[in-house]
Amino acid sequence: MNQSARSSSGPRPARIAMWVIISLLSIMLIGAGSVFLYIWTGLKPTSAGDVKEIEVKKGSSAFAVADVLEEQGIIKNSFLFKYYLKLKKEGSRFQAGIYELKPGMKNDEIIAKLNSGETVAEKTIKFTIPEGFTLLQIADKLSQDKLIDKTVFMDLAEKQTAWGDAEAVRSIPADTKLHHRLEGYLFPETYELKIGSTEADILQRMISELDNKLSQLPEDWEDVLAERKLTLHQLLTIASLVEREVVVKEERAVVSGIISNRLAKGMPLQIDATVQYLLDKPKERLMEKDLQVESPYNTYKVNGLPPGPIANPSLASIQAALYPEKTDYYYYVTKKDGSQTHLFAVTYKEHLRNIEKSNKTAK
Repeated sequence: MNQSARSSSGPRPARIAMWVIISLLSIMLIGAGSVFLYIWTGLKPTSAGDVKEIEVKKGSSAFAVADVLEEQGIIKNSFLFKYYLKLKKEGSRFQAGIYELKPGMKNDEIIAKLNSGETVAEKTIKFTIPEGFTLLQIADKLSQDKLIDKTVFMDLAEKQTAWGDAEAVRSIPADTKLHHRLEGYLFPETYELKIGSTEADILQRMISELDNKLSQLPEDWEDVLAERKLTLHQLLTIASLVEREVVVKEERAVVSGIISNRLAKGMPLQIDATVQYLLDKPKERLMEKDLQVESPYNTYKVNGLPPGPIANPSLASIQAALYPEKTDYYYYVTKKDGSQTHLFAVTYKEHLRNIEKSNKTAK
């Protein structure tokens, strides 16, 4: 009886152990299979879809990029993608920018594109400011092009805190006589800025461009300015007068020389453009009553330069103001033959003859 019982109960522990082992192996295999399936599924491309623009911001880590890719549906699982990058020793060469990526791309295709820096051209706004435009004309043009709110732009133009850290604007004097403080400091040029640029962005870009252009002048330009006992503000004022008075480039230095001659002799400049500036909307022809307006900008009534520029001059006019042509001329009158050139005179008597001559050639 005892022997039989021992014989029948002997194999049971072995069978139990075997089933435990088999069960554990099964669980391990199922677990391993589940992990494999999770990884395999997580690293598979997403379903195909439309191209998306994905931004990789400057300074972003590869892990941060992985999170963005998952958020945008380009990859399925950012957690697994991060370890995939580690395994492949990738991610350190990702370049900032905006990329066109499409759901359904393979991981290696995504990595290759981010490494290549094959970015989409950033969307921009583009506008051109003609030479000689006033601040008001610039604001009107940008407003018409729906790039700014005119009121906001004009308000910022009067606030020094909105001008940025450009160097040239530091020469603007604290003069209450200035019609517009930034007049003359917004360089006329064709600009391209990021879409969504604010009024302050546009203003600062134009201000900084003046610094860029001044750096293109001859190296001794500041020494020349000092020798002539002129400030940068005065130089830009003269340049703006030249810009508004002269169309033919070859005559700019001559007219600049006439301005210098009249200033040296203490003569009023008597430049129509300074009066036109006060009107905001220029007239085709000034009347005698216009020349009598009381203003520090009216160079018919006030000797010397106006308080500041009357327009935003080109580099050619700035150069002409800096290097005037030395002549004995004190007068000039526009020819009325359509050439937009001038007749120059030394004496007032000769000037009157030129006026008569110009009228006879009128078309």
